[in-house]
Amino acid sequence: MVLQTRTLTLHGQEIRLREHLPSTKDATGEPLVLLHGISGSGETWVPLLDHFERTGFDRRVLVPDLPGHGDSGSPRADYGLGAMASVVRDVLALTGNRHATVAGHSLGGGIAMQFAYQFPEMCARLILVGSAGLGPQVTPVLRATALPGANATLWAVVNPATVAIARGIAAACRGLGGKLSPETRELTRHLSSLADPGRRRAFLFIARSLIDLRGQRASAVDKLYLAREVPTLVVWGAHDPLIPVDHGRKTAELLPDSRLTVFENAKHFPHVADPARFGGEIERFLAETAPARLSLDEVVAVLVRASEAADRPEAPRKAPEKLSPGPHLRRA
Repeated sequence: MVLQTRTLTLHGQEIRLREHLPSTKDATGEPLVLLHGISGSGETWVPLLDHFERTGFDRRVLVPDLPGHGDSGSPRADYGLGAMASVVRDVLALTGNRHATVAGHSLGGGIAMQFAYQFPEMCARLILVGSAGLGPQVTPVLRATALPGANATLWAVVNPATVAIARGIAAACRGLGGKLSPETRELTRHLSSLADPGRRRAFLFIARSLIDLRGQRASAVDKLYLAREVPTLVVWGAHDPLIPVDHGRKTAELLPDSRLTVFENAKHFPHVADPARFGGEIERFLAETAPARLSLDEVVAVLVRASEAADRPEAPRKAPEKLSPGPHLRRA
């Protein structure tokens, strides 16, 4: 694959985009969009992209740094899920795409689901990796962002001086033969980004808009029936300390035609812990499913039927009917 890195300008703000193109011009199917999590960047997907290069992945891959993250701008702006989903739509439009498979890790999973909700005609498939927005349970560390003084506390813990000290300790440990796991290195890189005031501002805006002291407020669970015609792959680490794996299992139950894969030896970053296996899961998923081709009118029809069913209390409750027979996906 050939890597191109460029900067797009969206509404006066810069968005850094990594774009991986197949080595040949015979790309097949719609592109794959990879969305990182909160305080992360497109760099989190580099191990997966290296795997795709080794296997000759034949699709275009778009890897944006979301606003307030990585090398993209971090203006005082709206960092909500709806605004982020619109950024994904705009990136696709500016790169000449109208239809895509969207994969999201953690916050990126919540954005991917919001994208499917806002722009159903553009969403071919969903890949949710340790995704946010599927249940209230979340690590107490993220719940603490709702407390007064969280900004000052975060600055005291993560600032240029503490980041430099942590890097020095890590270098010393490596000199003594110590070695951090790939997931620990990835988590450390996420946390280190918060030493930048703009990144920290975006982090707190996002966290507080989605999470309070009781856990995640934003939930896509009640809207998942709208995605029943969108082939969905759910991937989780069995030992995820940030968002429990039970969220993935519940999602698979609510989307009976979806595919659930649990990495027994992974935590919150299964795509980093085992990129070869993760890449293989994506490649099989793309090969074995047909992309959704929904129209907005079809989604409106499902919404109307669901609303009418809810307004008839005497009628037995049942799941909203499907738009059409969907592809049968095996459960991994």
